[in-house]
Amino acid sequence: MFNKITPQNVKHIASLSRIHLRDEELDRLAQDLERILGYVEKLNKVDVSKIQPTTHPLPLKNVYREDNVKESFSQERVMKLAIKSHKGSFQVPKVIE
Repeated sequence: MFNKITPQNVKHIASLSRIHLRDEELDRLAQDLERILGYVEKLNKVDVSKIQPTTHPLPLKNVYREDNVKESFSQERVMKLAIKSHKGSFQVPKVIE
């Protein structure tokens, strides 16, 4: 059994998270957290010893397409599309100072 969640606990967690909460929100959030932890406690009591671990509830298959090697554009053709280029590279505005 977990300890009761108090408004002071919520206030402390909120301050660690840098979240500003009004005093009237603390009681409601404490009750919400209490209910969530109660639900988790119920889940902890479920016997899962005969359940195989899974990473996903449904069987998945790879949905990616196969890689097909194709001829690519030449550097000259791509550089013609560039607004600005310099020595075979795209020239873009500086974004970091």
